Amino acid sequence: MENVTFSLSTLHRHGSAFYDYLGLCKRFFVGQLGWNIPHDDDVEMDQYDNPRAHYSVVIRDGEVIGGARAMSTTATWGGHTYMLRDAVAGKLVDIPADIMAVEVASNAVWECTRLVISDNLRTHAERSTCLSLIVGGLIGVAAENGADRLMSLSPLALMRALRQLGYAADRVGEPYRNDDGRQYAVLSMPAARSQSHAPRATHLAQPMALHAPSVV
Repeated sequence: MENVTFSLSTLHRHGSAFYDYLGLCKRFFVGQLGWNIPHDDDVEMDQYDNPRAHYSVVIRDGEVIGGARAMSTTATWGGHTYMLRDAVAGKLVDIPADIMAVEVASNAVWECTRLVISDNLRTHAERSTCLSLIVGGLIGVAAENGADRLMSLSPLALMRALRQLGYAADRVGEPYRNDDGRQYAVLSMPAARSQSHAPRATHLAQPMALHAPSVV
C-alpha cells in the first residue's frame, strides 16, 4: 500500500486516483449507506470537492482502496465554508445545527470528511494499515499548512480505532443517530500520534463514513 496526497491543482500527477476515489465514495456512501448526495452512475462529488480541498488516498496494485478529504476551517468556496460550519448555519440536512457548541474558524484546525475504506480489504491488519496511511496523509497535509488539530463528524467506532492506532481522538459534544442507522459525533484530535509505537487496530468491521447528506 502507498499513500498519495493532492489537491485539485496536483491531482494530474496521480493518474485516475482522484476519480477512482470518488467512485469508491459513491459505492459506499450512496450504494451502501443510501445517502442523498450528488452522484451519477460512477462517482459522487459535492460542494466540498473544490479547490480548497486536499485528499489523502491509499493505492494498492494500482487500485484506490481508501481515502479521505480535508480542508481548513477557514476555507470558503461560493456560498459554502466547511461541512460542520455549514451544518451549524442550517445549510445541511440531517446534521443537527447544535452539533458544535462553538463555531470553529482557525488556520490551526482542519476538518476531515469522506473517509472510506474498500470492502476489498478483508483482514483487520489490512484495514488498520490503510486507515493509518490515510490519517498519516491527512496529518501531513494539514501540518504543512500550519494546522495542529483535526476534526471530523464521524461514526463513534472511529474514535476507538484511532486511539488504537495511537491518536488522541476525543468526542466533542453529544452524538446523534443519522438516517443510515449510525451514531455520529464530532471528533477532535491533535495532528500527531500520541505515542511512537501505536498498536494495531483490532477490528474495523465496515468502511468508516465521515459526512452526512447535504442540501443539493
